Amino acid sequence: MLRARAEKYGDANMLRAKRNGQWRWFTWKEVRKAVDDLASGLIALGVQHGDRVGLLSENRPEWAACDLSILTAGAVTVSIYLSLTPKQIEYLLSDSGAVGVIASNVEQLKKVLEVRGSLPNLKHVLLIDGKPPEGEENVLTLCDLVDGGTEESAAERERRVAQTQPEDLASLIYTSGTTGEPKGVMLTHHNFLSNVEATLEALPPLDPSDRTLAFLPLSHVFGRTCDYYLMIQAGVPITFAQSWESLAQDLPEIRPTVMLAVPRFYEKVHSAISSSLGRGGTLKRAVARWGLRVAGAYSQVKRQGKSPSPWLGLKHAVADRVVLSTARAPLGGNIRFFVSGGAPLARQLAEFFCDIGAPVLEGYGLTETSPVTNVNRAEKVKPGTVGPTIPGVDMKIAEDGEILLRGPNIMKGYWNKPEATAEVLRDGWFYSGDIGHIDEDGYLVITDRKKDLIVTAGGKNVAPQLIENLLKQDPLITEAVVYGDKRKYLAALIVPDFAKLKDYARANNISFTAISDLIGLQEIQQVYQQRISERLADLAPFEQIRAFRILDHEFSQETGQLTPSLKVKRSVVYRRYADLLDAMYGPD
Repeated sequence: MLRARAEKYGDANMLRAKRNGQWRWFTWKEVRKAVDDLASGLIALGVQHGDRVGLLSENRPEWAACDLSILTAGAVTVSIYLSLTPKQIEYLLSDSGAVGVIASNVEQLKKVLEVRGSLPNLKHVLLIDGKPPEGEENVLTLCDLVDGGTEESAAERERRVAQTQPEDLASLIYTSGTTGEPKGVMLTHHNFLSNVEATLEALPPLDPSDRTLAFLPLSHVFGRTCDYYLMIQAGVPITFAQSWESLAQDLPEIRPTVMLAVPRFYEKVHSAISSSLGRGGTLKRAVARWGLRVAGAYSQVKRQGKSPSPWLGLKHAVADRVVLSTARAPLGGNIRFFVSGGAPLARQLAEFFCDIGAPVLEGYGLTETSPVTNVNRAEKVKPGTVGPTIPGVDMKIAEDGEILLRGPNIMKGYWNKPEATAEVLRDGWFYSGDIGHIDEDGYLVITDRKKDLIVTAGGKNVAPQLIENLLKQDPLITEAVVYGDKRKYLAALIVPDFAKLKDYARANNISFTAISDLIGLQEIQQVYQQRISERLADLAPFEQIRAFRILDHEFSQETGQLTPSLKVKRSVVYRRYADLLDAMYGPD
C-alpha cells in the first residue's frame, strides 16, 4: 500500500508534525525511503520474518516510519501505549516474545531499561529522540539503525516484501480491557487492508485534496486503521496534532476536512461552542438560540428524507451565515464530516454536530475486528445508532441479544490464549460481548456490554450504558457511572462539566470558593437530582437512580480509571470509590 501510494504521489506531502514551533512536512518519497532504510537496518540487526518488535511512542511521523519498516522487514508491530507502567510494558514484551523495542524518548526508554533484565528475548533496544543514558550499552538510535543497513540486508528486505502473504501476522494490539489481563489481538495484513478498503467504500469519498488532523493514539486500533492506514490508502495528507490539549489551537490552524475522534472530543468541543454562543448580550444570545432551533428543525426534516420547505430553507441559510458558521469556526470551518468511535456517542451530541453542519458519522467496532464493522452513512445519518455494516461484514443478533460478526476483518485470535480465542470465535462468528438490536433500516443500536449488565437484588436486568448515556446528555454532566449489582436500587457517580457548573452558579448568584464547596451545596445537589430525574423520566422504576454522589475531579488514564481510548474502566471505578458507593446504601 505504502509503495503504491509513494509511487503515485512522490513529492506530494504525506505526514506533518510540529518541530521547534514550525510545522514540517514529509513527502511520500521521503517516508518511503526512510521506511526502506529502517527496514534494512532491522534486518541487518538480525530481526527475522515473524519476529515481534515493540513500538513505544507518541503519535509522530517516526511512529509511522517505524511501524511500516517493521512490516517491510516481515516482522510484527507490537504497539504499546505511552501511559503504561514499566511492569505493564514488561508484560506485553514478555507475552509477545518481542526481540526488539523502539522507544520515542529517554523517558520511555527508561521504562524499558528498568525491566530489560527480565526479558531474555529482548535483544534490541532502539531510541528515536535523544541519547541513551551514560553507561547504558546496547541501545541504538534510529540513525544507528539506518547506518547499519547493508546491500545484503536491502536485498533481503525486497525478498521479504515479495514473500509477505495476506494472512501473515502484521500486528499484536493488546486490548487495554476494562477488566482482566490484556490479550494480544492477532491482526493480519489482510485484516487491516480489507477493513481499510471496506470502510472507504462506506464513507464519503476521500482523496489528496482532503486533510486530516490525527490525534487518536496510533497504538490503539481505531487510530491505527482509520487515522493512518486508511488515510494512506486514500492519499490524504496526515497532520499529527501536538497533543490532546493542543487541539483547540491546531484545529483552526490545520482546518481539516475530515477528522476521527472519540466521544470525549465531541463533548469538549460541544461544551466550548455552547459556552461561546452563550456569551454576549441578550440579543446575541437570543439570535444564537434561534439559529440552533432553526438548524435542529432543518436537520430533522433532512434526516427524515424529506425536503425542507422554502421558508425553512431561507431561515436556515440566514442561521448558517449568522450563527452556524460561528459555531463551526473552532473546528477550522472546513469540516466535511467527522467519524466517532471507541465508545458510545450521546445522541444529543450527534444531533448537535449534524445541526451545525459538521455531521458526525458514528461507527462501531472492536480491536478484534480491525476495528470497523458498522458506520453511519452520510446520506442517511441516524443519531443513536452506529449504522449498517460495512461491505463484506455479516452481522446477526444472538438469542440473548449479543452482537455476532463475521468477515475478513476478524482477528486470527488471541496470542498464546487458545481458550480465550475459542470463547469468542465460534462456528465462524465472532462473539462481540456487546448487546444490541438492528432497526428497521438495518442500522445497529448498541445498548450495553454483556458483562456490564447489572442484576439488582430484585432480579431486574439493567443496562448501565443506556442510563449513563441519557445522563451524559445533560449539559452539566460529563461522565456518569451507574452501580447496583445485587443491590436493592441503582446509584451513580457523577462527574460534572466543571466549566458549565461554574457558569450556572454565577448565573444564579451562587457563591463558592472551590468546586469541592460548590458540589456540596444543597442547592446544587437539588439541581442535579432534578436533572437526573428528568433525563430518566421515561425509564422503568427499577432503572431510576435513587442515590448519587458528585465528584470534584474527572476520571483519568493516570489513575487507571480510563482506558487509552478514554472508556471508563468500570471495575476500577467501583474499587476506587467502594466506600462512597457503599455509603449510598447505608446499613443493610
